[in-house]
Amino acid sequence: MKSFLKKFKLLFIAVFIGVYAIISYSFVDNYFEVSKNLDIFATLFRELNIYYVDETNPGDLMKRAIDDMLGSLDPYTNYIPESEIEDYRYMTTGQYGGIGALIRQDSNYVIISEPYEGYPAQKADLRAGDKILKVNDMDVKGKKTDDISKFLKGQASTTIKLLIEREGEKKPLEKTVNREEIKIKSVPYYGMIAPSIGYIKLTGFTENAGGEVKEALLALKKNPELKSLVLDLRGNPGGLLNEAVGIVNLFVEKGTEIVSTRGKVKDWDKVHKGLNSPVDLTIPVTVLIDRGSASAAEIVSGALQDLDRGVIIGQRSYGKGLVQQTRPLSYNAQLKVTVAKYYIPSGRCIQALDYSHHNDDGSVDKVPDSLISAFKTKNGRIVYDGGGISPDVVLEPQKYSSILLSLVTKNLIFDYATKYRTANASLVPAKEFQLSDVDYNDFVTFLNGKNYDYTTKTEQTLDELKEDAKADKALDALKEEIDALKNKVMHHKKEDLIKYKPEIKQFLEEEIASRYYFQNGRLEASLKEDVELEEAVNILNNKERYDKLITTILKAEKPFYNSAQGKQKQLKGNKAEIEN
Repeated sequence: MKSFLKKFKLLFIAVFIGVYAIISYSFVDNYFEVSKNLDIFATLFRELNIYYVDETNPGDLMKRAIDDMLGSLDPYTNYIPESEIEDYRYMTTGQYGGIGALIRQDSNYVIISEPYEGYPAQKADLRAGDKILKVNDMDVKGKKTDDISKFLKGQASTTIKLLIEREGEKKPLEKTVNREEIKIKSVPYYGMIAPSIGYIKLTGFTENAGGEVKEALLALKKNPELKSLVLDLRGNPGGLLNEAVGIVNLFVEKGTEIVSTRGKVKDWDKVHKGLNSPVDLTIPVTVLIDRGSASAAEIVSGALQDLDRGVIIGQRSYGKGLVQQTRPLSYNAQLKVTVAKYYIPSGRCIQALDYSHHNDDGSVDKVPDSLISAFKTKNGRIVYDGGGISPDVVLEPQKYSSILLSLVTKNLIFDYATKYRTANASLVPAKEFQLSDVDYNDFVTFLNGKNYDYTTKTEQTLDELKEDAKADKALDALKEEIDALKNKVMHHKKEDLIKYKPEIKQFLEEEIASRYYFQNGRLEASLKEDVELEEAVNILNNKERYDKLITTILKAEKPFYNSAQGKQKQLKGNKAEIEN
């Protein structure tokens, strides 16, 4: 026995030494590779700055090198220099010092596109459409939105003087604006959308987003008629993980597992459970999502689905299942680095793209169908991983006409709303506002002489046909017929303002409502013709259907993920707008 123990002891020591040697060698080898490549980069950077024929900007070169290096990993691992820390702070907290308005480019000037209600811009009576001519007596013609944004932002309790041009005013107006600490709400709107149905719009997961949702829910519950709830997460890009956990906790028992994270560093293997007592465990909930719902929005919708606590409606979500943490760097810079993946209660990860494997061209693919696995919800319903949250009720995304896209992108709907606001001092409540036929005809007249040309799919097809005919040397024989078809298409385009009147009218109503009632008005006006919201209301009004959706165990087909499917274009906002 002693001989066996001695041999076992020697064997154990030998194995331990071997494993330790391998680990040590691996660590030393990895450390050597890091040191070697850092030395190469440092010498290259020094030689380049000394000998390159033209003057170089070392800061710009380094930023480009870092960005390109991190870009080879995933889109969420980013370098944040000291100069951009305030912008990053706004993304995570929703706070910044400024005037509280969106701005955008308009030819050689920058204009106010939307002031926030209750903040300095609105208090100083700055309006959407106001053109900024001067900032603190400095002519800003030719300045870009980024330049003007830097002027408008600043420490709270400081002032800025603006000279603006406003439609309907003969002379420019001078406005003195007192900057404040701006805190953009994650819940811009909540209210009753039907006699017994409450609605909460959540646009982000910045600090205290969970508190705002709780506050909205408690306010709605004061209405004795409240029987069910719609939580709108459409277009919500996500944010802080703990806020997502807190929001799910409002509807599930304290101690319920909501999400877990797993990373290379074991410190990131964590399970996040509800820490507080819930607000309501029984109220029926529907959650609206779309392709723009990502990250924390997917935790909330996915967890509520896995726990069979709500019905998910809309389109498949974005598929971002990665967790980021900021790490401090020298000179007040920071690194936002992906440290883990998150997993919702059923055990599935919703990450759609495999960033650990790159194609030869640097692109990455969606998780292949062969690797998609089935999981079960609390009630045993089948759900799948590998590509966002698939709704319980799938609706086609709304498609808009080419003419509406042109009218929005060329700011003609925006400009008409400015004209309308100048001519009308007040407006009925946004929920009640409807643009009259007389006003719509006035809008059509307003468009006379303005460029809102666009290319229809039919025109594109005819142009392609013309090129093909030319390649086949058949253009001479077909040119007359093709041109005749194009003329017919042009004739029909003139009728598009009538053909697509309902959707154009809807966007006009939203834009006009925002001129009087700001973000709340825009949201209230947008809810009047909302197919997805209407479906949510129908489900909540049909208890049998709602119960069936969260309890019926179906043998679901494995979903097909189209890697070429792009994000549905949203017409609700101008991507060039900047917070100030």
